[in-house]
Amino acid sequence: MQSRTPRQSAYEHGIQRVDNDARLSAELASVVGGARRRAVRDGDRQIDTAHLLHSLLESDSEARAAFGEGPQIARLLGYLVQRSIGYGLRWQSGVEDSGAVPVVTGTAGFSPLAAACMEYACERAAERGGPARGTDLLAAIVIDPQARAVEVLGRAGIDPREVLTRLDGRSGIAEECGEAAH
Repeated sequence: MQSRTPRQSAYEHGIQRVDNDARLSAELASVVGGARRRAVRDGDRQIDTAHLLHSLLESDSEARAAFGEGPQIARLLGYLVQRSIGYGLRWQSGVEDSGAVPVVTGTAGFSPLAAACMEYACERAAERGGPARGTDLLAAIVIDPQARAVEVLGRAGIDPREVLTRLDGRSGIAEECGEAAH
């Protein structure tokens, strides 16, 4: 039986493919694809940081490990699911752009903040000499306190600076980010 609801392509939603970027690991390209599918399914015009975070948690065990053990992951996933059926509906009418990071142009389909996070993840990986991985993207996402993903983290009782500290293995970077947020 066919659905009566017409399916729209990602292109019709303005979410064009950018996951064939050679700067992304295969795993991160898969995460971006999952975020794109989630954005289309939710009726959003752009992939935002909450879409990216949700896809990272589902697909990237290394990124998921940055949240530690215990009930926090379940609570976080619960809020991310609610985002698509409840409180996130208010986000559909706005563009995610905190103004705290420079806007990256030419990354079709991403909110300005998500595009900047993707670019930062690639820069972070380039310093390491490899393609961007999920942990690079997660580090980029948790830096901006105005990111939708950071709002969801806060609702789940997770401090983004602690996540960044776990990712970087040193507290200096997390402290710099915390100072920049204030």
